[in-house]
Amino acid sequence: MKKFTLPFLLFCAVCLLAPAAAQRATWRQATAAELASVLPSRVPVENERIETEMRTASGIVDTRGHFIAGVVLITAGYSAEGKYSHYLVVQAPVQIGGVALAPGEYAFGWTRASNGDTLKVHFNWAATGALVGTAEAHWLAGAARVESLHIWAPEEKSLLQIGRYGIAYKFAGE
Repeated sequence: MKKFTLPFLLFCAVCLLAPAAAQRATWRQATAAELASVLPSRVPVENERIETEMRTASGIVDTRGHFIAGVVLITAGYSAEGKYSHYLVVQAPVQIGGVALAPGEYAFGWTRASNGDTLKVHFNWAATGALVGTAEAHWLAGAARVESLHIWAPEEKSLLQIGRYGIAYKFAGE
């Protein structure tokens, strides 16, 4: 009986762990065509439909077709001017800088901290403008390329980059 206990337990462990490993999503950088399919040219933010600057679009997609994608908003002339700067589509639960974002559509903006080394980023539900939470983006030391928005694939950096600043992210359950 004891001869079969250890092999049986090992077999059970493999059977339980294999599906969990197979279910883990792998993320990669989304192509321009994929981003165009998920990010509209005008987005609903509060009571307005604000234009986006599609050449600034960035995002990642997993093996199941879930996106985390964003784009710069063209807010000049809208009530959102100075309040929001970016639009974000989240199709998988993610935590950005400690702010838990459920699947949905968000508008976010930022203010520079007095020390100049951080940005205070506020995430809001796009449809209502209700605040979801705030996070700090920190100055990226080194030769980081300045980008309006770049959502890095987790295999590279797990970072949402705004200009020269970055906020770490992680997926629910990590």
